[in-house]
Amino acid sequence: MIESILHYIGTLDIVWVYVILFFFAFIENVFPPSPSDVVVIIGATLIADHSVGFIPVLFITSIGSALGFILMYYVGFVFGEKVIRMGKLKFISQESLDKADEWFSKYGYYLILANRFLPGTRSVISFFTGLHELNVLKTFVYALISAFLWNLVIVTLGMKLGQNVELIDQYLSAYSTVILAVTGFIIIFFAAKYFIKKKREN
Repeated sequence: MIESILHYIGTLDIVWVYVILFFFAFIENVFPPSPSDVVVIIGATLIADHSVGFIPVLFITSIGSALGFILMYYVGFVFGEKVIRMGKLKFISQESLDKADEWFSKYGYYLILANRFLPGTRSVISFFTGLHELNVLKTFVYALISAFLWNLVIVTLGMKLGQNVELIDQYLSAYSTVILAVTGFIIIFFAAKYFIKKKREN
């Protein structure tokens, strides 16, 4: 299937190749299950035969990702108050929100820098960045840097390994699985800690 996608993209006009790469980089923040990294890698394999340029691919995908991050920032900024702070999610206490506010105020920008390296949490981080009303310009710059560094890695991989897309896909899948497992463990740990504390208080 990947070979078919690669062949199809290779037949398109270069402008449409860049549009597709921009779209998938953008949409991943809004719809995390999208295979954005794989599509970017597939696009990067075209660099080897000079169908597309390394610098344009790197900048287009990075800007697309940063803009997608900002879209979710504004979703959190506009709707976060109604959904989170108005008590719609009963399992989140005010005390937890206060701690999250303090924690996000201290480390929010570091999370933005790391967000592209944390599969499965990217849209969550952008949403909560908006909820906690971090500076939007600074947020965009940090998101752009994060996307640039991540895309530099995967575009270089795609360019160097050429047609060996399945191998890169396996590496990315393994990386995502490990990160998701670690993230899940951390969430379970803090959730258990919270419920144990509530039980003791009761």
